Amino acid sequence: MHPIERKRIGLGIIGAGRVGLIRGEIAARFPQVDWIGIAEIDPERAALVAAKVGADFVTDDYQKLLARPELTAVIISTDEHLHVDPILASVERGLALMIEKPLATTLSDSARVLGAIEARGVDAVVGYTQRFRQRWLVAKEKVGTGALGQVTMATSRGFMNRLVALDNYKRTPDPKKISPMVISGTHAVDVVMWIMAGRTPVEVYARSVDKALGPECGGTDGTAGLITMDDDSLYHLSISWALPISWPGAVYSLEVGIVGTAGVLTIDDTHRDIVLAVDRPQSEGYAPDKSRLVDFIGSYPPGHIALGELRGPMREETISWLLRLCTGLPTHHATAAEAHQRLRLTKALDHSAQRRAPVQLSGNDDFD
Repeated sequence: MHPIERKRIGLGIIGAGRVGLIRGEIAARFPQVDWIGIAEIDPERAALVAAKVGADFVTDDYQKLLARPELTAVIISTDEHLHVDPILASVERGLALMIEKPLATTLSDSARVLGAIEARGVDAVVGYTQRFRQRWLVAKEKVGTGALGQVTMATSRGFMNRLVALDNYKRTPDPKKISPMVISGTHAVDVVMWIMAGRTPVEVYARSVDKALGPECGGTDGTAGLITMDDDSLYHLSISWALPISWPGAVYSLEVGIVGTAGVLTIDDTHRDIVLAVDRPQSEGYAPDKSRLVDFIGSYPPGHIALGELRGPMREETISWLLRLCTGLPTHHATAAEAHQRLRLTKALDHSAQRRAPVQLSGNDDFD
């Protein structure tokens, strides 16, 4: 057996926000990463992140970053609606990519990005971080090895307080262009569809409500839907990101059940096993709020800070990607094709809810 050749990594980070910093700090400690460059339009944020990761190059123009000869791989962690151009520019250079979900915010752009990635043969993965929680790996293994027999039905229920929704609606000029299903429900969709691999969705039916966020900011509270597969198995799902700010989930509180002809598997990802209640506000979660005094620890999707470092799925995901880059060994990251399918499914669910009618999935759909 020949020893694995470990390649060096010159890493670019386009978008030095919350996730760019998290992944950058992890990468800075990885032995094969010997160069880090950052492209960030906010100079104060760029300086802060550069100092934390020991960046070798900083710019406000991602094209200047992509022109650097040291680069071998890029993390795309800009706001969702700004992904397309830096992805395409990175693909043109043939650089390996980790892209925060989604590929794009419209199906047409997502298809264009996917086409460019596949045509160039770029190694691109997409940040569906929840695949790296151990409980989902166990579920994937049990379903894949036939422990449940033939899977006939799956269900997922996601609960979120409204801090993520309010932040997303605040950052967009058109609230109708984002939704709880596309922005947040997609994580549950990815996990369940990944576990149920081999099935093709053929029809969706969904309904939405807007009683809380609708009057407040023109948004959607939540969506419930049903996906029918080509083998007649069913996936029932719901997501609400309109729960009160006091809801203890720092972000995501998810439950999944999978039923087969020979068994059933239930997964509790609500994080109710560690509950923190305090007299003074803490800094837990996506958008800390002084009114929140109770938290489900671990319900912030990237993980949680312990002993000065992030622990949890985003750490596992980032290290796994860096190992993929330097060794060439396969990983279970979401592919660009899978990410495009997840966007297509969530867009179809929203389209069905708007039409209040079932939607057939033909393969040439336009739900934008």
